[in-house]
Amino acid sequence: MESFIVDEPQAITIRPAAVFAFMHVFAFMLGSLGLLLLAWRFWPALVWVSLWSALSGLYRFCFLRSVCYAVSPEVIRIRRGVFVKRTDQVALCRVKDYVLTRPFLLQLFCLMNLRLNTNDPENPVIWLRGIPESDLVHTLRGYVQQARLNNKIYEIN
Repeated sequence: MESFIVDEPQAITIRPAAVFAFMHVFAFMLGSLGLLLLAWRFWPALVWVSLWSALSGLYRFCFLRSVCYAVSPEVIRIRRGVFVKRTDQVALCRVKDYVLTRPFLLQLFCLMNLRLNTNDPENPVIWLRGIPESDLVHTLRGYVQQARLNNKIYEIN
């Protein structure tokens, strides 16, 4: 298995929580169970639809668990994918705004969603979903300010 280790000493590696992935897959699993019960009771061909739903839920769970965010003082690396891996890199000097949201279900499990608005053409919005609650926004803000100073980027409003 390929590791996703960043060589920089100040890099932070974050992954979505398993409970977050399970919350997103729960509907697939309930639907699969309901279809299985209908197949057993009324129409046996629904077993295939139930199996498809269960496999879709399993794939979605694996996909959500494979997402990895690596935040270093210069770039954010987002790796995702189960069968086809994709790694996006966004320079921190391109981050414009931070939006931290904590819906009720995520509050119950001490999780949060962090949305980064950037001026990067490939990734205008970066979502860090279902990550453990932390002071990541303050750390990111410091990294962004330092990256802008290092690259001599000044924002004009």
